[in-house]
Amino acid sequence: MGSIARTCSIAKPYLAVIFLQFGIAGLAIIAKFALNHGMNHYTFVFYRHLVATIVISPFAFVLERNSRPTMTLPIFVKIVMLGLLEPVLDQNLYYAGLKYTTATFVSALSNIVPALAFLLAWIFRLEKVNIKKVRSLAKVVGTLVTVGGATIMTLVKGPVLKLTKGSYHHSSTVSGTLNQQNPLKGAIMVAAGCVCWAGFIILQAVTLKSYPAEMSLTAMICIAGTIEGGLVALAMEWGNTCIWSLHIDSKLLAYVYSGIVCSGIAYYVQGVIMKKKGPVFVTAFSPLSMIIVAFIGSILLGEQLSLGRIIGAVIIVTGLYAVIWGKNKDQNIPELEMTSDDDRVRTTNSHNATETTTNDPSTYPMVCNNTERV
Repeated sequence: MGSIARTCSIAKPYLAVIFLQFGIAGLAIIAKFALNHGMNHYTFVFYRHLVATIVISPFAFVLERNSRPTMTLPIFVKIVMLGLLEPVLDQNLYYAGLKYTTATFVSALSNIVPALAFLLAWIFRLEKVNIKKVRSLAKVVGTLVTVGGATIMTLVKGPVLKLTKGSYHHSSTVSGTLNQQNPLKGAIMVAAGCVCWAGFIILQAVTLKSYPAEMSLTAMICIAGTIEGGLVALAMEWGNTCIWSLHIDSKLLAYVYSGIVCSGIAYYVQGVIMKKKGPVFVTAFSPLSMIIVAFIGSILLGEQLSLGRIIGAVIIVTGLYAVIWGKNKDQNIPELEMTSDDDRVRTTNSHNATETTTNDPSTYPMVCNNTERV
């Protein structure tokens, strides 16, 4: 029984992150279908997080009422930034870009997020890099390879590959959408959204250290996203009241599905996984959603797969796993090896000074007092 419980404990993070990828893949298909039928991405962001707030807030209020940390100004500012980075900036850019390209293309391009997360962590000194070490070199080269793959996928088309017969002309709506595509414009928007998403992942991991209440943090991010997304929608679509109307159609399905699965549940599960495995692990399985979207999108949405996009996607995944390999090597080495040479010198000098002080009989009382305080 003990071995079974241990195996289940080890498998939980993997099963949870796979569940997230299936949820994300489902949203890519549903959202693309709704966008093809006139859904406005500004109101989509607002309604998505309104649904998420309604669903997750009662659970957070009841289940974490005794364990919720005290709210401080720095934590509040971080929550406002979290609500701006992912719910507002990332999602508006992502779905605006999705209008100009396919769900498969967007899903594949989103695989650059782990590399961008590493790059941002390096810039803000949350990630240590030593080019002399193979693990650090793998992370740097993997990041460059990922960006190169995204460039190839955007600029190189090549021959079209058909996964299913007659899948490209299901309806006049889909055909019209395909004719209006602008992959370069869409790629720029999605890439900018990926930068915001990577920043969100890092900031969420940092915030959880000072506010370790995953469900309450999720609820407050959704509330912030609802307010900020609503203000952006009003500013960008002022006077266009028809976009706020609700009907039982694909747009309503997109609002409800994304709010419950991809905001409410996903933010919470993502936070739980981050505390155990770190932010890079959360994004390590993103190629799974790309495969799911490519298969379903070619059947349901009539999306075209070109050789250039497949090659670019393969290069992105290769670079992604180089970054993940290097990150895993970092986690498997002693902390002392992660420090710089100067840090090791200071640590050695401090240790020697401590030994000298300890060997001096006149310092014995001081050492005893320090031990008691610890």
